[in-house]
Amino acid sequence: MVSIKDVARLAGVSTATVSRTLAQPDKVQAVTRDKVLAVVEKSGYVKNKLASSFRTRRANTIVVLVPDITNSFFSNIIQGIETVARKAGYRILLGDMQNDPNNALSYG
Repeated sequence: MVSIKDVARLAGVSTATVSRTLAQPDKVQAVTRDKVLAVVEKSGYVKNKLASSFRTRRANTIVVLVPDITNSFFSNIIQGIETVARKAGYRILLGDMQNDPNNALSYG
């Protein structure tokens, strides 16, 4: 697995420059940005979302609790939530309360 340090070494830049290129490409000079992005593509580097969430203290995750996951009524609602959330860069965690409101406490 290719790390951000590997990308930085191969592109001849710092890890901060790689990070900035991926997060805010408009703040990096075009020549540097192109070099970093070429290495990212060639190496197959994939940003570690878990590591990013630790650093930013944001998980971009929404928890959806449904009373009964076997009830088909909720499937369209969940699909709608997922569609909107995905477009906004969020992930969904789905919890089934099994028709017991006390189960919500175990998710908090």
